[in-house]
Amino acid sequence: MLNSQVALRQTLKPDLELFFQFQLDKEGNYLAAFTPKDGRDKKAYLAKFTRLLADPTINMQTILLDDTIVGSIAKFEIEGKAEITYWIDRKFWGIGIATAALKNFLVMEKMRPIFGRVAFDNFGSQKVLVNCDFAMIGTDRGFANARQMEIEEHIYKLT
Repeated sequence: MLNSQVALRQTLKPDLELFFQFQLDKEGNYLAAFTPKDGRDKKAYLAKFTRLLADPTINMQTILLDDTIVGSIAKFEIEGKAEITYWIDRKFWGIGIATAALKNFLVMEKMRPIFGRVAFDNFGSQKVLVNCDFAMIGTDRGFANARQMEIEEHIYKLT
């Protein structure tokens, strides 16, 4: 039922203002873990994501619940490999929006394989990937700016 309420549309520059606000959430940052060094720098955030909107290798979509912007989802490429990223406003966590958005996104985004990387303790995001048929294929370690320490991340793949 929720799937019919969740819609995606191409991200527009004005959406970035809301996305900036979403990523200021302390709990969200902790779980995301691998965030920019200074996520509070609005000017840098808007400049970076405005550039990304113009990048043809990035598919950035705005997640809507009815007519309300509740998050973002994107495919980007690192060394020719597609990766997925998403962020849901914490007010909307736990009701299936991320899963519905990712399922919708995977219908439009055809690049495969596609990978997802998740902090070892971000169980909600791990569940989203598994619910969308991603399989955990390994782990890695990296410096998590939001935690100011190196942590383990789980690597998921959809073929």
